Amino acid sequence: MAFKITDDCIACGACAECCPCECITEGDGKYIINAEECIGCGSCAGACPVGAPVEE
Repeated sequence: MAFKITDDCIACGACAECCPCECITEGDGKYIINAEECIGCGSCAGACPVGAPVEE
């Protein structure tokens, strides 16, 4: 199951740095996960200091 990033995102980039698929990009005020490329590994959720990535 793919992950998405909630509005809790503080745009620190920790999630993008650890994503093995490189499917997380910087958006307008928060990071965005490309759901079609996400493998649902949860690395982003583990790296995020505010818990913004959640399973869809």
